[in-house]
Amino acid sequence: MNSKHVMNKHDKIFVAGGYGLVGSAIMRRLKREGFDNIITRSHSELDLMNKEATQAFFETEKPDYVFMAAAKVGGIQANLEALDKFMYVNTMIEFNTIMSAFDTGVKKFCFLGSGCIYPRICPQPIKESYLLTAPLELTNEGYALAKISGLKLCEYLNTHYPDKADFISVMPCNLYGPNDNYHPEHSHVIPALLRKFHDAKVNGKNEVVLWGTGSALREFLHIDDMASACVFLMQNYSGDPADTPNTPGESWVNVGYGSDMTIAELAKRIADVVSFTGEIVYDHVHPDGTPRKLLDSSKLFGLGWSPEVTFEEGLRETYEDYKINKDNYRS
Repeated sequence: MNSKHVMNKHDKIFVAGGYGLVGSAIMRRLKREGFDNIITRSHSELDLMNKEATQAFFETEKPDYVFMAAAKVGGIQANLEALDKFMYVNTMIEFNTIMSAFDTGVKKFCFLGSGCIYPRICPQPIKESYLLTAPLELTNEGYALAKISGLKLCEYLNTHYPDKADFISVMPCNLYGPNDNYHPEHSHVIPALLRKFHDAKVNGKNEVVLWGTGSALREFLHIDDMASACVFLMQNYSGDPADTPNTPGESWVNVGYGSDMTIAELAKRIADVVSFTGEIVYDHVHPDGTPRKLLDSSKLFGLGWSPEVTFEEGLRETYEDYKINKDNYRS
């Protein structure tokens, strides 16, 4: 075990973004494992973009551990339309939360990033060490830069305050599962396609038009596996040691499924789950995004963790959730 701190069942744990896809899954996992002092706040209760409010919350509540799952997220279209907002909002949320946690003596902090922090074109699968070795994908550059900034701030705190800071970062592949955002324009690929194929079936359409060529490769991880990995790392990992006293140690870990598929294959699988029997057409005018994004999760797997939910099982569960919650999407 390489962890400076280990959560006890009665420690106070703050899950920032606890009502979102990732945060709600982490809360479910913590409760499943017997943790009974978990707190969260909705955006209306605590605006993490407000530095003073965030600091006051930490000073009052004094959480022992923090899972940072709050973020402004969206798919290609949402990112393209608001690169500035994705960068600004996420950077402000991250910095306020990270520094408030540090200033109030939080024992350990888990920052949730994204696989989009890595270069658009780089060797596959993507190792943690490939960060900042080449340009980013332009369609979500603002979001990626914000996540890189949060990761680096955590790393710097660990390096300069080794006796006080225990900040780790997790970089997941594409996530999906219950409680996702099914907004018709602002959602990620799996909820977006579930909605598109479901609507086509219900409305009797004989074709579905998708952006791009269908050739881009993506890796998908069920949200319950992501939550499991976060709790596992919080208990078992505190970052790789620095090679020299003045060199930062690598404090981030990739979290992936271990294999990927083309968007075309994904579309066929979703069509099967939804029982859509029409034609799938690709609009080549629109971008594919990054050509391939398969994470090298050997570091995490080597610590003893592995995913449990198969893609087939997870996709069917997500579709059932969609049919119940398809109109309760977030903007």
